[in-house]
Amino acid sequence: MQTLHCPDDNPMEILLGMYAQIDRAQEDGSVVFHDGSRVKADVIMHCTGYKYNFPFLTNDATVSVDDNCVDPLYKHVFPPQVAPRLSFIGLPLKVVPFPLFELQSHWVAGVLSGRFKLPSKDEMVRDVTAFHSRLAARGWPRRYTHRLRDREFENEDWLAEQCRRGGPEGWRREMFDAAMQVMVERPENYRDEWDGGDYDHLLAQANRDFAAHCQRP
Repeated sequence: MQTLHCPDDNPMEILLGMYAQIDRAQEDGSVVFHDGSRVKADVIMHCTGYKYNFPFLTNDATVSVDDNCVDPLYKHVFPPQVAPRLSFIGLPLKVVPFPLFELQSHWVAGVLSGRFKLPSKDEMVRDVTAFHSRLAARGWPRRYTHRLRDREFENEDWLAEQCRRGGPEGWRREMFDAAMQVMVERPENYRDEWDGGDYDHLLAQANRDFAAHCQRP
C-alpha cells in the first residue's frame, strides 16, 4: 500500500496522490517533479477538466475561446454584440451547478420574453472589461474566468434580483460553506462520509423545502 502524500502549504493541491508540475516519468515507473522529488506511480491520470468548444461559432467573431475563457460575455451569459439573440447557460466552474443554471435560465427566458431588460451594449462591454480587470489584479489566468467558487452566491443573488425572485436559501449557503470546510480538512474522503455534526438542522430544513416544492400543483 502506497503512502498518500499531501503538501503542507496547500492540501487542496493534491487528491489521492495527484501532483502538479511533473518534470518527467521514468521507465521504472517513478515520476520526477520539478523540485527534484520523486514517487513511484502505478498510474498517471491526466485530469484536464472540460474544454469549452463551440464549433458552430467557428467563423463567428461574436465570442472566442482562449485558454478556456469564453469572451466577451456579460455575467457569463450574454455576448454584448448580439444579446439577447445568443446566450450561454452552464459555463461557470466550481459551483453548485443546478441552482445557478436554473437562475441563468430564468434570466434568459425573462429577457427573451421582454419581462427583464438588459443594459445597453456599451454598458455590458464596460462591465465585462471591468470584470477582467479585477481578475487580472488578482493574478488569475484567463482559464479561471468562469471559476466562481468564492463568488457563487454573490452571482446567484444578482441573478435572483434580476429575476425578481428570492436568492439561495440560508441553509444552502451554510451547507455549502460546511462542505467546503470538510473538503479542505479531509480531501481524500470528504465525499464518502457525512458526520452530521451541527448541520443536521440544515438537512432537515432542506428536506422541508423540497417537500413543499413537491406538493405544489
